[in-house]
Amino acid sequence: MSTDTSSSSPHVTPAPFRTLGIVGTGAMGRGIAQIAAQAGLAVYLHDQREGAVAEAREFIGGMWDRAVQKQRLSEADAERHRASLKEATTLAELAECDIVVEAIVEKLEAKQSLFTELETILGERAVLATNTSSLSVTAIASACRNPARVIGFHFFNPVPLMKIVEVIPGLRTDGDVTERVDALGRAMGHFTARTTDTPGFLVNHAGRAYGTEALKILGESVTDPATIDRILVDQGGFRMGPFSLLDLTGLDVSHAVMESIYHQYYEEPRFRPSPLTRQRLAAGLLGRKSGAGFYRYVDGKPQVPEEPTLPRVAPRPVWISHDNRDAGQALSRLVEAAGWPLEAGTTPSTEALCLVAPLGEDATAAALRLDLPAERCVAVDLLAGLERRRSLMTTPATRPDVRDAALALLGHDGTPVSAFNDSNGFVLQRVVACIVNVGSDIAQQGVAAPDTIDRAVELGLGYPRGPLAMGDHYGSRRILAILDNLLAATGDPRYRASPWLRRRAVLGLSLTTP
Repeated sequence: MSTDTSSSSPHVTPAPFRTLGIVGTGAMGRGIAQIAAQAGLAVYLHDQREGAVAEAREFIGGMWDRAVQKQRLSEADAERHRASLKEATTLAELAECDIVVEAIVEKLEAKQSLFTELETILGERAVLATNTSSLSVTAIASACRNPARVIGFHFFNPVPLMKIVEVIPGLRTDGDVTERVDALGRAMGHFTARTTDTPGFLVNHAGRAYGTEALKILGESVTDPATIDRILVDQGGFRMGPFSLLDLTGLDVSHAVMESIYHQYYEEPRFRPSPLTRQRLAAGLLGRKSGAGFYRYVDGKPQVPEEPTLPRVAPRPVWISHDNRDAGQALSRLVEAAGWPLEAGTTPSTEALCLVAPLGEDATAAALRLDLPAERCVAVDLLAGLERRRSLMTTPATRPDVRDAALALLGHDGTPVSAFNDSNGFVLQRVVACIVNVGSDIAQQGVAAPDTIDRAVELGLGYPRGPLAMGDHYGSRRILAILDNLLAATGDPRYRASPWLRRRAVLGLSLTTP
């Protein structure tokens, strides 16, 4: 008879690492070295380029000097940290390290070659950690004699400020190695996001929807980059719009990541890149680094077009669809606050501005479904409310005077208003629904635990909420309705709802429910 004693066994604290080696002293290697030294480890730095380690030590020392000046670090601690940084002029001088982190060029063969050489130098229990952002940890480990000691340890730039590290065991990584590296990440002051060895790991996987759906919207000529950015910052609460972010990162980096993850997932439609980025990359429109991208830059500052001035028009009767009761009530309050006449009948008069608030539909489909005159119909996005910005879209038949009336009404109190062409799901609905859907499918695949997914995305991508919490915030049933309507209207499988999302939405459960 077998007896399971795991629940009663005492918790064993993983053996801590004492000496850490770093190969590659660029931005990532320097950042890792800094926080490792601050965590009390002896750190050995190695780089093939002559003088690179000296430059790294000087740079890191400068960071500590500034911390001392700002009274965030004592002189004694700064000196102790400096003393812990040592140079390894050859790989052989890393022999006493009990973990080595590589931060070299992002090429599989180079990483495999380095690790096979390190295996001949390091002790049998020493761990080989890769800071790869896109390569398979399992593939890197496959070249090693002992793949059980190879693990992914992926930091984000700048390392000291981005308080997250992905801990990625390969298929043959030993469980004790995973526990020890996880403990090391926490000792360094970072949130450790334990994730499976899948394309993009967790954070880069979860970040696919934001830029790709914004590019899809742009590619459909719904509106321009500045309008999309304003909507997602003001209404969505994102720190930076997708096109500002693409310009900051550089298309030479972003486009390669988009294509890599798309192909690694065997052309999964949810990750489909846009032909717009390939063309712009070929034209050298990389973003800030080239002086022009989705915005033009002068002295490093983006030249963002001013928002159009809202028209001034006399009040006219307004009829509001109440097929969505909450949205109808919110629009009614806005009309009453503006002092415009509000019609109460079940059908609009011949002069009324007709307002609808669809989920995942375009204004045209909503007008036809509700049997409304398309020439007087305007759709308003109520997903995020009406506080910081208001978004409207018109049908191809909407008259200019009706569009102007809607703009004047929605902006009567000075709140900015964005108007754009007809689009299934407006702008915000489409992007948010895709973010929630990708996050839900990450949970469905078991890439990481639900709470880990949300926290990692908040820290790694700076989103206002993680994707699962975002779905709960806006309402998972509303997100599901948006996706279902997008899929029905376009036939594009990129909008098919994840089983994780659908099951929890119809059951009324939180998306964070395991």
